[in-house]
Amino acid sequence: MTDNPAAFNLADLYEAVADAAPDREVLVCGDRRLTHRQLEERANRLANALASRGVGAGDTVGLQLANGTEYVEGMLAAFKLRAIPVNINYRYVERELRYLYEDSGIVALIHHRGFGDRVAHSLDQPLKALLTVDDGSDTPLPENAEPYDDVLAAAGPDRPVVDGRSSDDLYLIYTGGTTGMPKGVVWRHEDIFKSAMGGGDLTQGGDYVSGPKELAERLPENGIVALAGPPLMHAAAHWLTFHQLFTGGTVVLMPLGRFDPAEVWDTIARERVFNIVLVGDAMVKPLLDEIEQYPDAHNTDGLWVVASSGAPLSQHTKDRLNVLLPGRMLVDSLGSSETGVLGAKGGQGGATFQLNEHTSVLDADGHKLSPGDGRTGRVARRGHVPLRYHNDPEKSAATFVEVDGERWALTGDEAMLESDGTVKMLGRGSQCINTGGEKVYPEEVEEPIKAHDAVDDALVVGVPDERWGERVVAVVQTVPGSTLDLAALQEHVRSSVAGYKIPRDLVLVDKVVRSPAGKADYRWAKEHAISSLKVT
Repeated sequence: MTDNPAAFNLADLYEAVADAAPDREVLVCGDRRLTHRQLEERANRLANALASRGVGAGDTVGLQLANGTEYVEGMLAAFKLRAIPVNINYRYVERELRYLYEDSGIVALIHHRGFGDRVAHSLDQPLKALLTVDDGSDTPLPENAEPYDDVLAAAGPDRPVVDGRSSDDLYLIYTGGTTGMPKGVVWRHEDIFKSAMGGGDLTQGGDYVSGPKELAERLPENGIVALAGPPLMHAAAHWLTFHQLFTGGTVVLMPLGRFDPAEVWDTIARERVFNIVLVGDAMVKPLLDEIEQYPDAHNTDGLWVVASSGAPLSQHTKDRLNVLLPGRMLVDSLGSSETGVLGAKGGQGGATFQLNEHTSVLDADGHKLSPGDGRTGRVARRGHVPLRYHNDPEKSAATFVEVDGERWALTGDEAMLESDGTVKMLGRGSQCINTGGEKVYPEEVEEPIKAHDAVDDALVVGVPDERWGERVVAVVQTVPGSTLDLAALQEHVRSSVAGYKIPRDLVLVDKVVRSPAGKADYRWAKEHAISSLKVT
């Protein structure tokens, strides 16, 4: 680490890379291809345009965008001004948007035109800048909106001169809000750079650079090409993109967040994608279905790493992947918006990973669990961790704790330590079902359910029960043309889980609802199960 206070400002870091490799291609999205020189110029123009409209240090800039280079340009432009980009879920409706606009306090907003009607109905306050990115739609423009491309064309291409950029500037990422309204997690630039964006280490092994100069010197002669499957409003896509930007690689985006399996495979072949990041079965299964149905239609030879971030892969999906794409490296990446990337594990076995110097499992009193003691606790990270939740001191105090003089970030994941020291992930504590005093973690029941030939997707929830407090319910989307009843499902899972974990009810749905990134929406599943079963 150097004495330079701006050593780990994300804008300073990117500018060092752009200067070192200006003609290297960095972003591909549909027909648009940008080198570092071009991306840097577009980000500079946007930063200058925002600054001329009064956006500056500490201001929040909303990004209500599907995938496109404009998303990355918006993040970089904000960082250059010491402003803070805000990821806005483009599926949100008026009530949710009003909440997020107000909670984040945005003073500027960049949005795709197709979301213009929602923007117009949800904005209550005047903004310093409202920029509309053309997406081919004819949605009416909100009042006072300016065309994004026109604004860039009129702005200067030189880097804005901004005093005070430092490692302490802020990065904000809003969680998905699948169990309630979204929460904003506030990080310092240095901490997010090292905990989630690789810290300049291509292998993400913790060999951090000392600052922008070393980052530029470490650029490999040829960077790898990676495809971000989830939309850029998702932390996993943020982190992959900036890891690529900081290590001389190229990031490929699916235009406007489309996830058509045939189009993804065509893109992988055309762009020679080496590494793809996806989110759980919801994204991996459709890709496997495509190559299983059309085995000769797609060239998969160049793809060598398949990583899942934000949701673990079921063993059934891992087994299919190993058959259809033999010899590939399959990685489950473990982490959260509150911890960054905790680690990764290979493709076989259950949800286990190794502790490192930054991770542990803590009990309710903040004590570390001992291997094989049979107790459960929460996965935790120390070192480069967030500052707080935005506007929520109560949740901040519960999640970011101090133990023996060290700050720890607690994930929502409960786990136990096996006798060999590996961490066995049990599931999100907030989703844990208490049935007759026994704990049931949805993921452990979903795993065998998804292995049934008739099941396309499934979520497991608890619904109120007079006798047991809660009972286990499976919400299942079946494979087209297949049938499934409760007795068959119970018989299928009986050999995999204890009797009290077996679903007592089955609710069939046309489609299991997930976020655009593939994350489970347990709130929807529980509400739908209660409604379908007429539970009071």
